[in-house]
Amino acid sequence: MRFRRLRRLLMQVLAFGLAISLIFADYQQFLDTPLEIPAEGQVLEVKSGMGIADIAWRLQQQPGLSRPALYLKAYTQLNGLALRLKAGEYALSPGMTPRALIERIVAGRVIQYPLTVVEGWTFRQLRQALTRHPKLAQTLQGLSDAEVMAQLGLPGEYPEGRFLPDTYHFPAGFTDEAFLRRALTAMDQRLAEIWQRRAPGLPLDNPYQVMILASIVEKETGLPTERPEVAGVFVRRLRKGMPLQTDPAVIYGLGEAFDGDLRRQDLTTDTPYNTYTRKGLPPTPIALPGAEALNAVVNPASGDALYFVADGAGGHVFSRTLDEHNQAVRRYQLQGR
Repeated sequence: MRFRRLRRLLMQVLAFGLAISLIFADYQQFLDTPLEIPAEGQVLEVKSGMGIADIAWRLQQQPGLSRPALYLKAYTQLNGLALRLKAGEYALSPGMTPRALIERIVAGRVIQYPLTVVEGWTFRQLRQALTRHPKLAQTLQGLSDAEVMAQLGLPGEYPEGRFLPDTYHFPAGFTDEAFLRRALTAMDQRLAEIWQRRAPGLPLDNPYQVMILASIVEKETGLPTERPEVAGVFVRRLRKGMPLQTDPAVIYGLGEAFDGDLRRQDLTTDTPYNTYTRKGLPPTPIALPGAEALNAVVNPASGDALYFVADGAGGHVFSRTLDEHNQAVRRYQLQGR
C-alpha cells in the first residue's frame, strides 16, 4: 500500500516536472519565435504609464499572439524589466521576436522622425514646417517671433538666421520648442567652430556678422562650388567700402510688399536691408545659412572679381571691372529678355 502511494506520488512529481518542462520549452519557443508582423511593418505605441499587461493586450490583438500576456509578464518579472519599460512609438518589423521587442522597449529605441531645415529658408518658413509636422507637439502656436525667442531664453534677439539648416531626428511628441533649441545650439556650435578657423584679415568683427554675410551668400547661389567665389566678391567689396548691391537683401527688406518682381524703384527705396543705398552689412541675416555658406564666408576664394551676374544656367559670371560686368549683364540678362 505504501509502495503504491509512493509510486503514485512519484508519477505525479514526474508529470508535474514534465508539465513544467513543456511549459518552459513553450515559453522559450515563444520568446524566440518571430512575431507575425506584416511585411510593411507596424507601429506599437507605448503610452506613458503603460505596463507589460497593457503592452501584451495590444500585441494580443494581432494574429499569432494568443499567449503573450502570461509569457511576457513572466519574462519581464524574471529579468527585472517590468519597471524599465519606456514610453514611445516602436517599429515592429518582420522577424522580430518578443524577446527583441521587450529589449527594444527597455532600451527606449523609439522611432525617430526626420525634419529637414532647408538652407535659405526664412524663420517664417521654418515655423511653418514645424507647424505642419504631424509628430511634433505644438507649444509655440500663437506666439510672435519675439515671444518665441524669449521662450528660448534670448529675449530681444532677432530670430532670422539663428537656426542651423540640417536634417534633425526626434521621437513622436517632441516639442517645437525643443526642436528650435536643438537647431539653435547647433548653429551656435558651428559658428564658434568656424570662427576659430577663419582666414586672417576678414572685414568681419564677430560670428554674427559671419552669419549675416553667409545668409546673403546662401540666397545668391545654390551651387556649392560657387559659394566661396560669391563670398570672395562680397568680402572684397566690404574691404573697399563698396556697397554689396545684393538683390536678396533688398527683397528681404521689402517684406510682404515684394510681389515677386524686383523693380528699379525698389533698388532706390531705402530700407535697413537695401544694400544699394547703404554700405556694409544689413543689420541681421536674411535667411538661414547652411554649413557650406558659413564655411565659404570664413574662407572665401581669392581673386579680384568685384561683380557677378546670373548666367541663366544656374551659375554666375564673375567680373573684375564694371565694364566687364556690364558686358556680362547685356549678354546674359538683357539679351535674354
